[in-house]
Amino acid sequence: MMPVSELEMFQDQQRSNWVRLRTLVVLRWFAISGQIIAVLCAVFLFDLQLAIGPVSITIGASVLGNLFSSYLFPTNKQLSEREAAAMLVFDILQLGVLLYLTGGLNNPFGLLMLAPVTIAATVLHLRSTVLTGLLAIGIITALSRFHLPMFTATGTPLVLPDLFLFGVWLALVIGVVFLAIYARQVTTEMHTMGEALVATRLALAREQKLTDLGGVVAAAAHELGTPLATIKLVARELMDELQGQADLYEDAALIGTQADRCRDILQSMGRAGKDDLHLRRAPVETVLRDAAEPHLARGKQVHFEIRPDAGDDRKQPNIMRRPEIIHGMRNLIQNAVDFAASAVMVEVRWTRSLISVRIQDDGPGFPPAVIGRIGLPFMHGRKPVVGRPGYDGMGLGLFIAKTLLERSGASLTFANAGSKTGSGAIVLVEWPRSLIDPDNGAVAQPLGENQPILS
Repeated sequence: MMPVSELEMFQDQQRSNWVRLRTLVVLRWFAISGQIIAVLCAVFLFDLQLAIGPVSITIGASVLGNLFSSYLFPTNKQLSEREAAAMLVFDILQLGVLLYLTGGLNNPFGLLMLAPVTIAATVLHLRSTVLTGLLAIGIITALSRFHLPMFTATGTPLVLPDLFLFGVWLALVIGVVFLAIYARQVTTEMHTMGEALVATRLALAREQKLTDLGGVVAAAAHELGTPLATIKLVARELMDELQGQADLYEDAALIGTQADRCRDILQSMGRAGKDDLHLRRAPVETVLRDAAEPHLARGKQVHFEIRPDAGDDRKQPNIMRRPEIIHGMRNLIQNAVDFAASAVMVEVRWTRSLISVRIQDDGPGFPPAVIGRIGLPFMHGRKPVVGRPGYDGMGLGLFIAKTLLERSGASLTFANAGSKTGSGAIVLVEWPRSLIDPDNGAVAQPLGENQPILS
């Protein structure tokens, strides 16, 4: 998995590929239609005096731009950074010229200057977005002082008082800055969340394949045990018989029969194998130790404390060995080991209605400023661990863990230990027992025959 900083840089480099040429062309056709309707209403409905010739040429430039774009490039073309920036700069300049010819900021349609800047904030690099925004602000400022006035049918100029004109200019400048920042932040977070969800799905798929592989191995060992033992026994008998050169026909035929049986079993398992139902559930301690196993030899002590709450059945629950539970708990334990000074404590408790796992490390704990944001993808907060250069933040791993565990029905709580319970970070995971314990404390029922895994 690439580091957070590299991933953010990659996302920024790919921004301009998020939009198709067709999208901007369609939006421009809407803008052209609106401009034509506005000019016709101003001339024929309100009898305003406009420079019709230059206005028509300015609108026609946009029409020609759209026609050339549609003719020269396929409609499904993904715009590059330069191409997207060029189209948006053209739209800003065209709108600026049109406003210059129709009263400048006295024209209420000056509000449309916000549209290209907002689009730029969603599809362009930060540098291009800033330059586009500065261009829009520069044009807005110029229009506040330089423009051709609009006149009524009686020759009266339509001019706002200076105070109102300043207010319009200030509102447009603030709008450009605010909408650009807002649109960019929302788009970035949406894309980041999408990338994180893709990583979550990949992690779950990988864990599912590992679980299925374990089932295949166990099923193969179980199914082939008897015939292989028979073959071994017959081979030993053949060795004994060969000493006297006796008739070996029946034993040889038996070896052939058992070999055929082995072949039939392997064939019945199919490409993916059979799902060993015995591996689909296990005591909660077994599941947690399986999740923690990759991090037990990293120089930190991982202690397990498994016991029921007072007054409850002391028999451990047999929970579903689901991939999301294993991978989610593995990520939480990894994070605890990463930041622990020397030890991590994993405590498991259960009642008749609840199963809880509490993971605590003896490290510096979560910074108070980020506790409320834990579980967001690519969040930074805890300082890099000594000895782990390049480890930046804890966002994606905890996001994957939180997403997967919540998918299994768990609720997660993140906190720091108090003075009475030691130092370090605490993660509490709680499940309603009925969601992960299929027997829910009752006598276990027969599992039935192993079923083929559908590939």
